[in-house]
Amino acid sequence: MPASTAPQVPPQQDPQHGPEHETTHGPQDAPPAPQDAPPAPQGAPHLPPRHDTPHDTPHDTPRDAPRGAQPDSQVPPQQDPPEEPAAAPRPQSRGADTRALTQVLFGQLKGLQPGTSEHHRVRGALIEANLPLVRYAAARFRSRNEPMEDVVQVGTIGLINAIDRFDPDRGVQFPTFAMPTVVGEIKRYFRDNVRTVHVPRRLHELWVQVNAATEDLTTLHGRTPTTAEIAERLRITEEEVLSCIEAGRSYHATSLEAAQEGDGLPGLLDRLGYEDPELAGVEHRDLVRHLLVQLPEREQRILLLRYYNNLTQSQISAELGVSQMHVSRLLARSFARLRSANRIEA
Repeated sequence: MPASTAPQVPPQQDPQHGPEHETTHGPQDAPPAPQDAPPAPQGAPHLPPRHDTPHDTPHDTPRDAPRGAQPDSQVPPQQDPPEEPAAAPRPQSRGADTRALTQVLFGQLKGLQPGTSEHHRVRGALIEANLPLVRYAAARFRSRNEPMEDVVQVGTIGLINAIDRFDPDRGVQFPTFAMPTVVGEIKRYFRDNVRTVHVPRRLHELWVQVNAATEDLTTLHGRTPTTAEIAERLRITEEEVLSCIEAGRSYHATSLEAAQEGDGLPGLLDRLGYEDPELAGVEHRDLVRHLLVQLPEREQRILLLRYYNNLTQSQISAELGVSQMHVSRLLARSFARLRSANRIEA
């Protein structure tokens, strides 16, 4: 009896390992593509069809899975991506935050008793929160050649005054209320303390020393020290002392009305000359003097009374005993004769 051919049975899968534990082949020894298996003879065990799914292999990645895919059991725990640094807030948002914080702090300050530690703390927080407003106002004065730190300190005084006077119930935003006060304080500082004439830094520093030495020597001797004594005290030349004194005059304006010390004379304003109002008519009088002799005597007198003695037409009419209308006609006729004579001579 001929030997029966054994049916070809697909290799069984290991339930614990899956198809990946079969013998693997390299790229050159890869087995041919699977073909449809012939129908199994009668009596052969019925095997379920093979399905390669990701769940068949708990440890290895199936061949038919997409590249890079891993089974659930091998997926590493996902880590949150590193947090990116928060972007700097925009100036508008910072300004809005400052305004909101200022409103909250003013609400707290309103219910606190002045002089208490809590009132002092909230007031200090208000000052600190609104310092950018002071820096913004101080930046407008960068061209004044003054240290910006000094300008900011002066503006902060104005900010404190604005905080103490601000009433949140009036419905006005605090920056709108505080800006004029801060700018006004800075302008007052430049008006009262900053010289209009630029003084070199060395002379400015030396001028401070000269002032201190002058006060010390005045207290010591009971009189105003001489230039030589100040120079000897500071170990500088007399020319440098005089230069410092001259530079120091640019810090303070000299009063025109105050009396001068020592000479007993009135102030500078009283000793200054003034413009004589008659001076403006000198040239005109010289021009018309030789023309007046060509006029009748009455017209000459009327012109002299009107433009040399500055009398009105009413006063001239009373002086001559004629009507004001007649004086007006005589003046007009005199002007016409003078113009005519002047054109002839020209």
